[in-house]
Amino acid sequence: MSRIGRMPIKLPAGVTAEVAGTTITVKGPKGSLSYTFDRHMTVAVADGVITVTRPDDSVPMRTLHGTTRALINNMVNGVVNGYAKELEIRGVGYRCEMQGNKLVLHVGHAAADVYEAPAGVTVSCKGLNIRVEGIDRQLVGQVAADIRAFRKPEPYHGKGIRYKDEVVVLRTPSAKKKGAVAGK
Repeated sequence: MSRIGRMPIKLPAGVTAEVAGTTITVKGPKGSLSYTFDRHMTVAVADGVITVTRPDDSVPMRTLHGTTRALINNMVNGVVNGYAKELEIRGVGYRCEMQGNKLVLHVGHAAADVYEAPAGVTVSCKGLNIRVEGIDRQLVGQVAADIRAFRKPEPYHGKGIRYKDEVVVLRTPSAKKKGAVAGK
C-alpha cells in the first residue's frame, strides 16, 4: 500500500468531517472546506479518524490513494491552523500598499499593478513584506504565485518579488569579447 495513503488522519478537537457520495466536507474553528475525490477511492470517517482506501494496487490507484489522503489532511490542517506564505519585495523604488482589500504594487512598471485576492484569502503588506493567509493550502499558494508573477526576481540584480525563503542565484553579466568580428 501507499505509505502516505494508508496513514489515518486524526481529527483534532472541534473538527468534524462528513462524507456524502464522493465529496468530503471538513469543518473547524477557522472555517469549512470541501473536496470531491475520485469515485474509485473510499473515504470513511469513524471514531474521529479519516481513512482512505483504494480498490486495487494498479499504478493509477496507488497515486490517487496518496494524493487523496494528502489533500484531505491539508484540509484538516487548514481549518485548524490555516496556511500562510510570505513574500518580500527587493528593488530601488519598489513598494506595496493596501487600498481597502486590494494590493497595489509599484514594481517598476509604468502603472501600478493592482491585485484583488479571491474570497477565502487575506493579503496584507507591511513595509516591503507581503503576507498571504487562508485555510485552503492550494489557494494560498496560487495567490502567492500570482503576486510573485507581477515581477519575478531577475538573475542579475535580484530585483523583484520573491518568497521569503527563496534563494536567487545571481549571475554575472558576460562582458563583450575584445576583438570579436561580427558575423563569424
